[in-house]
Amino acid sequence: MASLVFLPAIAGAQGNDPDNTLYLDLKDGRVVIQLRPDLAPNHVERIKKLASEGFYDGIIFHRVIDGFMAQTGDPTGTGRGGSNEPDLGEEFSKEPFRRGTLGMARSSDPNSANSQFFIMFADGDWLNGQYTVFGEVIDGMQFIDNITPGEPPANPDKIVKMRVAKDAQ
Repeated sequence: MASLVFLPAIAGAQGNDPDNTLYLDLKDGRVVIQLRPDLAPNHVERIKKLASEGFYDGIIFHRVIDGFMAQTGDPTGTGRGGSNEPDLGEEFSKEPFRRGTLGMARSSDPNSANSQFFIMFADGDWLNGQYTVFGEVIDGMQFIDNITPGEPPANPDKIVKMRVAKDAQ
């Protein structure tokens, strides 16, 4: 009987769809992210493509603000870089920015998202409808909470590895 109660909890933590689940490995452990192609199909495809290519492996969290968010995805570590892919057009939705939400970073141009993204430490209603929501942390938020703060951090944390669950080992 205990296994019947335990198994659904494990299945939920692993994500329902391995093609739309990311494993984000940090120094302290694995974060499981459920992607939201229903909200932002182009952004989800970009993140999956870059993750599958190993683009994010070793990239630092270059902007980490306590009580707000942790930002990463810039191979230069400056907040100004991106991938070699073209920028993406906005895919804004009514989905609110809550603790654990993943949003795409961009410049003041709403159609300038590329590879950088952020993970919310807390709710951020002022971002609603202004940035593209493309996923949410479903397990391992305690590891996000442990990311070293700073703009940039003196000793920044790195993404050890990020992969789509269907491709992960």
